[in-house]
Amino acid sequence: MAGVAVVVLVVLAATFAFVYRSTGSQLRAQIDRSVRNSALQLKDAIQQRRVPTATAALTRAARYAGTQPFRDSNMLLFVLIPGSGTASNHPELFGYGRPDSRENGVSQRLENGYGLRLTQPQVGYSTKAAADSGAVRLFEVRFRIAGTTAYAGAGEPLETVEHAQEVVRHSFELAGAVGLALALLAAYLLGTRITGPIRRSAEVAARIDAGDLSPRIHLPSGSGNELQVMAEALNHMLDRLAGAFAAQREFVADASHELRTPLTVLRGQLDVLDGGDRDDGSLSPEELERVQRLMQGEIARLSRLVDDLLLLAQSDRDDFLRPVELRLDALVTELWDGLSLTAERNFELGHLEPVVVWADPDRLAQALRNLARNAVAQTQAPDGLVRVDVSRRGADVVRVTVSDDGPGIDPDLRERVFERFYRTDRARARADGGAGLGLAIVRAITEAHHGSVRVTDAPAGGAAFVLDLPLSSGRRPEPGMAATATATRSV
Repeated sequence: MAGVAVVVLVVLAATFAFVYRSTGSQLRAQIDRSVRNSALQLKDAIQQRRVPTATAALTRAARYAGTQPFRDSNMLLFVLIPGSGTASNHPELFGYGRPDSRENGVSQRLENGYGLRLTQPQVGYSTKAAADSGAVRLFEVRFRIAGTTAYAGAGEPLETVEHAQEVVRHSFELAGAVGLALALLAAYLLGTRITGPIRRSAEVAARIDAGDLSPRIHLPSGSGNELQVMAEALNHMLDRLAGAFAAQREFVADASHELRTPLTVLRGQLDVLDGGDRDDGSLSPEELERVQRLMQGEIARLSRLVDDLLLLAQSDRDDFLRPVELRLDALVTELWDGLSLTAERNFELGHLEPVVVWADPDRLAQALRNLARNAVAQTQAPDGLVRVDVSRRGADVVRVTVSDDGPGIDPDLRERVFERFYRTDRARARADGGAGLGLAIVRAITEAHHGSVRVTDAPAGGAAFVLDLPLSSGRRPEPGMAATATATRSV
């Protein structure tokens, strides 16, 4: 509102100055033309007939001026002939009238001084003070008559200009006050309309800052498009924040639960080592070996859990991947050959199309290894199927499919299996040492490569995990191209 008031005042001041000066200039120009024409007409009227003497010229001038009284036309007409006198339609201005009995001597002398200055000829335009008329705009022209020099002049008081400018000033004062009040009212209403949604958004932000993530910004109909876009963006951000906090709380709860079991086991075994089962506190070699084996297993479980958590925490960093150009089919072949030595399963290499991808070989191998271990956990020894296929999907995508012939995954759970610490069979997973982070790591690695992963039904009846990764180029690699050596470093 203050800004609008300043702008309105500046505009009104500039407009007033222009109109005020323009009005005065136009009226003065009009007066200049009028007095000039009147003076020239007076000169021509005197020169139309020859007169023998200067006195006769003054008599003729007085007769002509008497036909245009000053009180009717407000136009002063006069003829000056130095040494002979002055003729005018308003002789009082030149000090030739009777003294006004209502004026004191000082005022009368002042008026006589004004009249004396008027009797002093000045060719052209001039502005002089006159008694009872204020400033008068004059035009005088010199001419010869009866063998002597005479001056014909005309004048008009400038009070009409001052009056017109005064009217302009009063009009602008009134219009400016009304315009300023209306502008402030409009600015207040518009500002309230604009800032209302912003204030409501600030209130929502204050509640969120206090820890409440439930409120959302709901703008009334008719709000500007920019405000609607801002509200939708903030609501979307709040939804993501609420989801992130909920996921964080769930993550912390699950991590605490997963860490509690091995820590409890370790504490119990330490109590065994501290007291033992015998009265003397000693343990047999077999008992010591059993305790040592249990503690090493729980320590290994804790180490794997911490490593997985660190990997997931690093998956959002820019340096999470160190991509190179590598042969995906060669990487899969070497990886499956290594996995076949770790479990009694039927590790089958399906269709392997030679393709080149731009990927981190260590991370990608870790994701495929997790999928293979998941398939091993869901199949039966010794003939359970763990199959991998590599094929191109269009010009820019390669698809890696890891499938098994296990029980499969219920369609309602296929998205949840990628959540952290989620296990379809918690008892079995705990027995196998899993914490429910393997598939979450697969998704994190795949998305870091700008790819996607999902679960479908496998042709053999089990589950099929499908990874879609972007190709590094649209061409087929040369047959002799080898995979990067680091691809199988950790197999």
